Amino acid sequence: MGVVHLGLLTMFVTLLLHFCNIDYGDNHVTAHQSTNPDLKQGFQFFIDNTNDDFFDDNNNNNKNDSLSNSFRVSSSNGTSTITTTTTRLLSSSILEIARRPETIEWIKSIRREIHEYPELAYEEFETNRLIRRELDRMGVGYRLSPMAETGIRASVGTGGPPFVAIRADMDALPIQESVEWEHKSKVAGKMHACGHDAHVAMLLGAAKILKNREYHLKGTVVLLFQPAEEAGIGAKRMIEDGALEDVEAIFAAHVSHQHPTSVIGSRPGPLLAGCGFFRAVITRMRVESASHTTTHVDTILAASAAVISLQNIVSREANPLDSQVVSVASFNGGGNDIDMNDPKTVVLGGTFRAFSNASIHQIRRRIEDIYILISVIVEQASVYRCTATVDFFEKKQPIYPPTVNDEKMYEHVKKVAVDLLGPNNFNVVRPMMGAEDFSFYSEVVPASAFFYIGIRNETLGSIHSGHSPYFMIDENALPVGAAVHAAIAERYLNEHG
Repeated sequence: MGVVHLGLLTMFVTLLLHFCNIDYGDNHVTAHQSTNPDLKQGFQFFIDNTNDDFFDDNNNNNKNDSLSNSFRVSSSNGTSTITTTTTRLLSSSILEIARRPETIEWIKSIRREIHEYPELAYEEFETNRLIRRELDRMGVGYRLSPMAETGIRASVGTGGPPFVAIRADMDALPIQESVEWEHKSKVAGKMHACGHDAHVAMLLGAAKILKNREYHLKGTVVLLFQPAEEAGIGAKRMIEDGALEDVEAIFAAHVSHQHPTSVIGSRPGPLLAGCGFFRAVITRMRVESASHTTTHVDTILAASAAVISLQNIVSREANPLDSQVVSVASFNGGGNDIDMNDPKTVVLGGTFRAFSNASIHQIRRRIEDIYILISVIVEQASVYRCTATVDFFEKKQPIYPPTVNDEKMYEHVKKVAVDLLGPNNFNVVRPMMGAEDFSFYSEVVPASAFFYIGIRNETLGSIHSGHSPYFMIDENALPVGAAVHAAIAERYLNEHG
C-alpha cells in the first residue's frame, strides 16, 4: 500500500471516529449521520481521491478494501450502504482482470478449442476433460464424480454459506457448420450452433476471476457445467445428482444475436415459455356396410380436422392476455406422389407453449392443456371413424416449466450490469416463446435469474440466430460475459454473506 493511500484511509477513519457515533456490528461499522460539514468534506475527499489502484488485488494484494465495503451510513430513512465507491471498486477490479490481454487470448482459445470438437448431449467427455484441465490449472476444486454423466460441479470461495450458483450448458447440435473460418467444427454433422462453447468459456473465465479474488468472497460460488440442454434435459439430471445442494440463488446467461456485442438483456417475471411436445397417431377403422362392402374412411380429412380444432384451444379457450401457442409442426401420411391411395395412418407432431402468471412451481396448470389436446384429437378422430393415440413423451422428456425471473434477482443482475458496463449496455427484453431447461433449477431455487449477453456484430457476420449452420459469435463478448458472471456472484455474496 502506498504511503499516500494509507494516509487517506487513516484520515477517513479518523474523521468518522471524531465526528460520528460508531457502532460495531457483524463485520461492519455503522456511522450515524452527522451534519458536521467537516465530516462531509473529509468523506468526499476520501471518495474523490482514492483511485482504483488502492484496491488493485493483483498489484499489491491489498486486503484492506473490505473496510470500504463495510461502511454503512445511517439516515432518517434507515441504513443505506455506501454502494457508489464499493461497486465502482469491485467492478473496476473485475474488469481489469477480464480485460488483460492474456485473459482475453486465453478465454478465446478455450472457446475455439471447444468449438472445433463439438459433442452432443451426454457425449461431452472431451469437453468435460478440458474443463477439469483448466480448473486444475487454476486450483479450483470440483467433485470428482461427474454429474449427469458428463457434468461438473466446481466451487470457489470459503466453502461455507451462502452458496450462489452460476450455470453454463456445454452440448452441441447435430448441424453441419457452414461458416468458413480457421476454427470451424472438425466433426462432421456436429456444430456449436447455439453458443454453448462460449458459455463454457465465459464460466471458466469467471472462475479465473473469482479465484484471483477468492479472499474477498464472503461465501461460496458454485460453478455448474451442464450437459444436454438441447436434448435430454441435463438440468433435471444435474439436480437429481446433487448439483443444487446448499444453493440459495442461481444465475445463467445465453448469448444472443438480438443484442449488440456485450449488451446485457433480461426482464423480471416470465422470460421464456414452458414447453411440451406431442405426437398423435390417427388410424382408420375398418368399416363395412350391410352389403359387406368396405366404406371409405379418409384419415387425411380426420387429421386435418384435428389440426384445425387444436387451434381453438388458443383462439377460443385461452385468456387473450396470457400468451399461449399450440402448433402442429409435422403432418405425415401417405406414400409417394404416385401412390394416391388414402393412408391407413397419419402422424401429427407438435408443441405447446405458454407463460404461467402464477408461480413457476404450478406447472400442473399446463398439464390441464394436455387433457384438452387428447380430447380434441380423439373426439375428432372418432367422428371420422378413426382411432387416435397421443404421446406427450413425459417419461423421456417432461414438460419444461416456464423460465420466470425472480424480481429481486433480476434487479441484482441489472444493477451489476449497469455498474459494470453502464446504463446504455442494459436492455429490458420482451418474453420469448423459446424454452430453457434452466427453468428446472428455478423450480428448486426460486431465487434465480436468466439473462442474455449480446453477440451481434454485422461487420463480423454475427447476425444469425441459434441453430443456424451460419451461427457465429463476436468473441469480444467473452471477457465481458466472464466479468458479469463473476460480479453477479461476488456481489451476491457481499450482500447476503
